[in-house]
This record gives sequence, C-alpha cells and structure tokens, in this order.
Amino acid sequence: MGHFVLIDGNSVANRAFYALPLLSTSAGLHTNAVLGFTTMLLKVLEEMKPTHLMVAFDAGKVVFRHSEFAEYKGGRKKTPPELSEQFPLIRELLDAFSIKRFELDGYEADDIIGTLTKKADEQKWKTTVITGDKDMLQLVSEHVSVALTRKGVSEIELYTPQEITDKYGLLPLQIIDLKGLMGDTSDNIPGVPGVGEKTALKLLHEYGSVESVLEHVDQISGKKLQENIRENQDKAKLSKALATIMRDAPVELDVEETAYAGYDGTAVTEYFKKMEFKSLLGKVKGTSAKDAGEESAEAKPFAYEIVRAETAERYADKLVSPMAIYVEMDGDNYHHAPILGFGLADADVSLYVPWDVASQWPAFREWLADETKEKWTFDGKRDTVGLSWHELQIAGINFDVYLASYLLNATESNPTVDSIAQQYAQVRVHADEELYGKGAKRLVPETDVLSEHVARKAVAIWEAVPVLRTQLEENQLTKLLYDLEGPLSLVLAEMERQGVKVNSARLEQMGEELDRKLEELTKEIYELAGTSFNINSPKQLGEILFDKLSLPVLKKTKTGPSTSADVLEKLAPYHPIIEAILTFRQLGKLRSTYIEGLTKEIHTNTGKVHTLFNQATTATGRLSSTEPNLQNIPIRMEEGRKIREAFIPSEEGWYMLAADYSQIELRILAHISGDENLIDAFRKGMDIHTRTAMDVFGVSEDEVTSLMRRQAKAVNFGIVYGISDYGLSQNLNITRKEAGDFIERYFQVFSGVKNWMEEIVKQAKQDGYVTTLLHRRRYLPDIRSSNFNLRSFAERTAMNTPIQGTAADVIKLAMIRMKETLKDKGLRSRMLLQVHDELVFEVPEDELETMQKLVPEVMENALELNVPLKADVNYGRSWYDAK
Repeated sequence: MGHFVLIDGNSVANRAFYALPLLSTSAGLHTNAVLGFTTMLLKVLEEMKPTHLMVAFDAGKVVFRHSEFAEYKGGRKKTPPELSEQFPLIRELLDAFSIKRFELDGYEADDIIGTLTKKADEQKWKTTVITGDKDMLQLVSEHVSVALTRKGVSEIELYTPQEITDKYGLLPLQIIDLKGLMGDTSDNIPGVPGVGEKTALKLLHEYGSVESVLEHVDQISGKKLQENIRENQDKAKLSKALATIMRDAPVELDVEETAYAGYDGTAVTEYFKKMEFKSLLGKVKGTSAKDAGEESAEAKPFAYEIVRAETAERYADKLVSPMAIYVEMDGDNYHHAPILGFGLADADVSLYVPWDVASQWPAFREWLADETKEKWTFDGKRDTVGLSWHELQIAGINFDVYLASYLLNATESNPTVDSIAQQYAQVRVHADEELYGKGAKRLVPETDVLSEHVARKAVAIWEAVPVLRTQLEENQLTKLLYDLEGPLSLVLAEMERQGVKVNSARLEQMGEELDRKLEELTKEIYELAGTSFNINSPKQLGEILFDKLSLPVLKKTKTGPSTSADVLEKLAPYHPIIEAILTFRQLGKLRSTYIEGLTKEIHTNTGKVHTLFNQATTATGRLSSTEPNLQNIPIRMEEGRKIREAFIPSEEGWYMLAADYSQIELRILAHISGDENLIDAFRKGMDIHTRTAMDVFGVSEDEVTSLMRRQAKAVNFGIVYGISDYGLSQNLNITRKEAGDFIERYFQVFSGVKNWMEEIVKQAKQDGYVTTLLHRRRYLPDIRSSNFNLRSFAERTAMNTPIQGTAADVIKLAMIRMKETLKDKGLRSRMLLQVHDELVFEVPEDELETMQKLVPEVMENALELNVPLKADVNYGRSWYDAK
C-alpha cells in the first residue's frame, strides 16, 4: 500500500495569495497564489513521494451548514478578484501535472477530505492531508496525518496524534470541542463569548468535551465564565456542530482512483512558460532539451571560467556593461573581511576572478571604478565598503538585488543569494554554510568548489535582475529603489566607512564608575535580603523574594516563580529590594553590552566604530544597526545616556551636532488621516500633548495639569501603535474602564484618526498589504487569520506601518538630500550616524552656524506634508553634549 496525499485546494491557495507579493504575467494575469501553490506542490512530490494524490476544492456557495446557521461564514470578506481569477489557473496547473482534482456541489473541500480520509483510514492507507486550516486536525488518526502550512505555504508542520497531544493535550476529535468553545471568527462560528483558546483548553483538560462542560457548568471556577457558558449553551452546541467536518459526504470516489504516476515534463514546462515561472523551469524533471525548448538547469553542467594571472588580459574585452558582479568575502562583517574573489556574469560569459588576480589586474580595477560601466550587484553597500578597505573602488552600481528583493517583501528580512536564486533565477546556488560549514568548523572551501560557488552567485544575479525589475514595476516600487534605497545605500556606505571616533579612555572610566555602583548596589541588596546570594541567578533570587521575603508570586515558569522585569516592576511597591535589583540588572547590562561591547568594536587601525547599517531588516523600512547596535543604547537612564559621552569628533576642535525630528509619527498621522483637529494643532505650533489634553478633558490650556498632559501623551503615542484599553491601563496605572473611556473620548475628538484606522484595516484585509506615502509595501498574511491574536497583531501593524514606514522614508530622504547639500556647498562637515529619528554629524567650528540652520532646513523639507515637519538641533563636544 502506498502514500495517499490530499490537498485542501482553497486553503492552500488562500494562504499562498496572502503570503506572496501580488505578481502578474506580462499579459496581466495575477499569479502569486499559483506560484505559492506550485512551489508547495513540487515540495510535496519531492519529499512525500505520493503514490495517490488528489486536490479538493469548495464547489459553489451553498453549503449544507447554511441551513443550520444562516450566518455561517458570514464574517468572511468577499474573495478579492485577484485571488478568484487564480483558481482556474490552479486547476490548469493540476491538469498539467496530471493530478486528480475533485469538488462536489454544496460541499466544502473539508467535507470531501473528511469523507476520503475516513475511507482511507478504514483501509489502513498511509494518508497525509495538506491544509492551512487547523480544523483539519480532528481528522488525525493512526493512519492519517495532517500537515499544516506555515510561513505562507513554504513550510509544513506535520501532526500525528502524538503532536496534537504534545501541543494541546487533546485527542484529535477534541479539536471539534475546542472550536465549539472558542469559535472561529474566519468561519463566523460563534463559540462561547469571552472564551479563547487558553480557557477552552483548560476546560477540555478538565471535562473532556463541550457536552461535559455544559453538564458540569456549576463546578467551573469563575462566576463570569459560568454565566457565559450557561447563557450560550446553544451557541456552544451549534458551534461544535458547525466545526465538525463531515465524514460521510456523497463522494463516489475511491482512493485507488487517485493513483498518481507522475507528470509529463513537456506539459508542465509549457504551463510554467505561460505563467512566466522562469525560476521553476529548471525544476521540471524528465524534460529533454528538445521538449523544454531549452535545457533544464539541473541537466546541463554549470559552465564558467577561472581567470588566471597569466591569461587575464585575454578577458579584458569581456568586462562589459551591464554585468552582474558578486564579491565573495570571508565573513559577514565586511569592515574586517578578507576578499576571496569575484564572480562576473552576463548573457555570454561566467567568470571567477581570484583576489590575487583581481587586485593586480589593471583592466579589472579600471572597469570596477568606471561609473559608465553598469553593474548589477547583490548588495552595493557591502561591496562599496568592503572593497574600500582594500583600496578598491566600485562605481556604476545600477541595480541592487538585495534591496529590490527586500522592497518586494519586507517581511522576509536580510535575503541571501541562495534564497534570491530560488525565487527569481534558474541557476541553483548553495547556501554559504553548506560549503563553508558553521561556527568553529567554518573553513574556506577548495578553489574549484569556491570558484563555481561564486560564479553561480553572479549568474543568479544576472538572471534575477530582469524578473525583479518587472515585479518592482508592477508593484510601483521602481521609484523607491532608484530614488531612495539605492542612493541611500551609497550615503550609508560613506557613513560606515567614515565611522565614529570613540574615546576608549572615557569608556574605561565609565566601566569603573559602573563597577563601583554595582558594588554598592550588591551591598544594599544583601542588607535588604539579610543574606548574600547570587543576584544573577533567577533560582536564588526567587528563593529570597518569595520564600524569605514572602512577596506574592505573580507569574510561574516551568522552573519556579518568575523574576522577569515585568514581574519585578509590579512587585516594586511591596519591598525596596525590588528597585535595587532592577537598577542592578540595568547597570549590569550597560556594563556588559555597551562598555565592554563598544570597546570590542573599536577598529584597531582607525580608533573608530564602524557600525553596519542594515537597510533590509525591519518590516517597516526603518534602519537598524549592528556591530555595534547604536539604536538601543538605553537613554532613559542617565547612566545609559552617558555612554554617548564616549562618541566624539574625529578631528581636533570639531563638534558633534545632532538633529532629531520632533513628533514625526504624530505629524505623519495628522497628514495621512487628514484629521482636522490634529492638523490644526500642528499648524498652530501648539504642544500636541497639551492640545490633546485640552480637547479630551474639555479644559482650557492653563487648566491642563501635568498628569493630564502625561495621560494625553501616553494616548498620543499609544494610538500610533493601536493601543488597547488594557495596554493604556498598564502604562498609566489606571483601570481598564478609565483607559477605555479615555480612548473613546480621544476618538470622539480626533474622529478623522478613528475613521482612517478603520479604513486602513479594511483596505489591508482587501489588499493583503499596506503602503507608506512613498509606496513602500508591507504584506500582512495574518490580516484574515482565524486566530484572534494573530489577526489583532496584523490589524495593529496595518495601522502602524504606514506611519512608521513613512517616518523611515522621510529621514532616508533627508539623509540623501543632506549628502547632496554638503557636497554642493563644499562643506567639510560629515554625517556620521542615524539613530531612530536623529541624525548625528561632526562639524568644524567655522561651519557650526551654517549647519545649525542647514540641517533642520533640509530635514524639515524632506517631504511636503499638510502639517509642518520640525527638527531640533543641538551641538557639543560629544554626542552626549549635543542634546
């Protein structure tokens, strides 16, 4: 007996659609769901090797469940036309693969799968169901496994009865009871109001089923919960019925009829060509060069040449424009990494140039530095900076694959060449660690292996660029790459290479000061505890706090009571030892992460730190930095702020000058939402928190107390992040009801903000993504998730990303304009750092006056909004003094 695989067609197509950017062919056919479905299918054929295979689809709208519950699936948004139009293409795909597909009028794919798995189970077939729908877990048995799709559809998680027990502590059939109690918003199954997954699991672990829960309702702890269950008994029973997958639908089909004998490579190749899936053509098995119209990538050996010193000149005329180039470095930090060699490729040639040849070959060095010779790179900033440390200059970078890939899907951070090759090219590229090894076992591979690896990377870049260009165009992202991210990468390259001078003697002094404070705190903690112990040991700390001092246990972990920061903060009113422990921890982190961490990062040759600015890490488009990370120096604590004293100008007599945007996110919110009150406040130059307090509390300006302003400030900043009444109550230490009333009053006053927030979530549900003012996109695959927590997070993200992402765009624009302005005016001042909404410069004394006017002017005019942007500027002898 073989392996029977059943695929839930609608579920997989849906998840693929929301996980991948909206792609379309040159004829305008949308294909992202088809592409996701296809990659999943190829993976299933390769890894599961099914002998029997079938895809089930929903047929029509009328489902037998509607007669039981009129609102069933009523909460679902209409399927977007961009997805609907792909279902016929998916059916065509299955026909090309000779895979049986099945649908039954009035029934859903679940019922077809439920019925067939029952038949398969009775006949003891090894069966796997592939779906994105957790309801299917009820079908799991000794012979039936369910594979849930993850990360869109690129990964799957296999569930057998054991996995369900491990994860939920339930038997497969109890999944129906779980849905009966908690409901499922995606199918509009009501469940019991107020019962989420956690409560439902607790009840089922105790009582076993919905019926048993209803029988024992009087024994359930918690009056409110008892009441909810009593009042909603019918809903719970109905929900369980709705969640139950039918196992006896009139499916006149036997497992034997789904036998799968493989596919005809020619038919699949033709289909892939029609869909313009160039990157998948090489994965079609069993096609000859004649059938495919071209050789599959796997079939022909990879052809490339190694350039040797003695024959290098023969290749000089091969250095053309445009050309793909990959710079192979030994290590991730390109400020320190040796260069091993170069991969070069175009339509005619694929070369590997070892470092010792490249560095001594005048024609190559000349071509590399020639602005008129167009180069397609993987990561232009990395190449520019890495080469500059070896006295080589690269110019004429016209396309950056790394940035293009990131713009197309910002949630897939830090793309790699192998992942880009997989998505956008036909050539296969191994992941670096497959060839180099990891950690202590890392070794540079032999020349023959290394040379092919690097040449393949260059070919992957060459093949990926046209595909990426088309997709950027379709998604209105071309301008963002060429006008913003591309130019910014070169600005950042200059800042990284420049670096920031660090006063190591001052750092050492700070380390000694912190050691003294930590010593004093240790004594104080020992006195308050009445004994000495290891403060860094959660176990010993727990014994002191909860056994010896009898403080209340607020949260438990597997190893005992929790001593995490959030728990300690809540315990602060109970005992003075808590405050001391929190300070001890913060100072300890400062000592290890920043004093020691920064000291390690000082470059031996320059006495500076050369941070790596990451352009493709955050989903909002904000920059991050590593080695060292300058974004998270804790500035709320004076000791943390003082770390900035160590950052000083690199020239004698110069100053540090810092400028930061004032309330940029709220100003962007005013512009995007068009809220009249918010716009009016900013146009009048009022303090926005005071104005919010006036409007929300209905008082005049001089009646606003500091408490009112603080509360208004918390709401203003919280609103941008989609704050809840619970979140606000925690921030302000007020009741949830007070917080809820406050938010309600805020929305009455700033109704434009409320309307915009509702609209943006609605739009995100329809499109599957949100955009910033400059069209930066962020896809939100969970925006229609049936899981409340995932969906709520996606909704908050939908509100926050256009604001945060636009703020990121604005400061990036300001940096590009700033670089141009400094050059045009022939100023010696240098831009060194970007941290959140702040830009840091080093400035000679005779340019101080000019820069104090110039920097805010450039920053405030980076993008025209319907409210003014404002930047505050300060200077001093260190970054700390420029506050």
